[in-house]
Amino acid sequence: MEHIVIIGNGISGVTVARHIRKLSDKRITIVSAETEHFFSRTALMYIYMGHMKYEHTKPYEDYFWKKNRIELKKGYVKTVETTSKTLHFEGGDTLQYDKLVIATGSKPNKFGWPGQDLEGVQGLYSKQDLDTLERNAPNNKICNRAVIVGGGLIGIELAEMLNSRNIPVTFLVRENSFWNGVLPEGESAMINRHIKNHHIDLRLGVNLKEIKADENGRAKSIVITETNEEIDCNVVGLTAGVSPNINFIKDSEIETNRGVLVNRHLETNIKDVYAIGDCAEQRDGGIGQRRPIEAVWYTGRMMGETLAQTICGNKLEYKPGHWFNSAKFLDIEYQTYGWVFAKPRENEAHFHWKHEDDTKCITVCYDTTNNKFLGINTFGIRMRHDVFDRWLTEERDVDYVMQHLPEANFDPEFYKHFEKDILSAYNNNLQTA
Repeated sequence: MEHIVIIGNGISGVTVARHIRKLSDKRITIVSAETEHFFSRTALMYIYMGHMKYEHTKPYEDYFWKKNRIELKKGYVKTVETTSKTLHFEGGDTLQYDKLVIATGSKPNKFGWPGQDLEGVQGLYSKQDLDTLERNAPNNKICNRAVIVGGGLIGIELAEMLNSRNIPVTFLVRENSFWNGVLPEGESAMINRHIKNHHIDLRLGVNLKEIKADENGRAKSIVITETNEEIDCNVVGLTAGVSPNINFIKDSEIETNRGVLVNRHLETNIKDVYAIGDCAEQRDGGIGQRRPIEAVWYTGRMMGETLAQTICGNKLEYKPGHWFNSAKFLDIEYQTYGWVFAKPRENEAHFHWKHEDDTKCITVCYDTTNNKFLGINTFGIRMRHDVFDRWLTEERDVDYVMQHLPEANFDPEFYKHFEKDILSAYNNNLQTA
């Protein structure tokens, strides 16, 4: 019986396993050193905040694996020998495969900061990271201040988590405005204000110089590069992005760049070896305007579904469709559909509307040559993915989208408060343009 081995039990690895089982009777083994069973990584923060328990983050009961004949092997893969199709584990044992799927996800970036490996310094990615945070920052008596380094989505999650336990937070952001490499100016500025309104000490345009240790080898303070200011803290959260977790294959014949290089069918250069999820990198650039590596939950799921078909004899190309994503900035929900870049590109314009309460806004991007709708960002107003996906496919013009925005609204009663205001502002913008 053909043996499929999947390294990694995140959304990508578990999805490919589930769909292979739906389609075939192949032997399936999932290898992971993180947890015995799949959990929702995006829900980790809610365990710390007391909104959920760990068992609530597991989409499947533990018997699911036995029922579906999916074997679980706990351990770290040390090397992959592709000629003999053998995995070698740190414990010295081995595992043979017929087809191998690499789905090892990401690891937090470290940039060689002095003190980055001290006790009390950590990322927020794995279940182990959450357990470490619970030890490092159980309350504001044990942790009198935390410093977060890096202004992305994981950084704002960690800030919200610590804030929920009344632990003072200093937030170091290298850019001069929060996440301004992704968000247009008006949105980024609104989020800056929102962070500060939650009594988080946001420091913009600064870099970490070093982390200092106490006599026990624990972090006791950080130093800011630009000012040499020293800030006392018990915990340092390193959230300056993530990188593909692929060190274990660097010496193998599998080709890598930043990630494991794959073609549109998610195949590597080695026959019967595939890569999916955060650790996979499209060999000839991103699909459409997407990035070659996408550390996004839903693309990992889509890759898993696509690859299962290929492994089971129905070769499919990975086609992720229109870009979308969602996140949360403290208590402001964010959604994006299509493409809204931080700065309009050639022949693009942005229409921006912000509510007077400074917690809700939208930015619409369109092509100035033909008025074609290109994308929308929403903050504090929830919209329907299927409607925007359809409008992007139909290549609607921006006037049509603005006139029909109520159709995309997720909560019509709530949205009615802003409907006339947005349309009026858009029409005024047209007249003055």
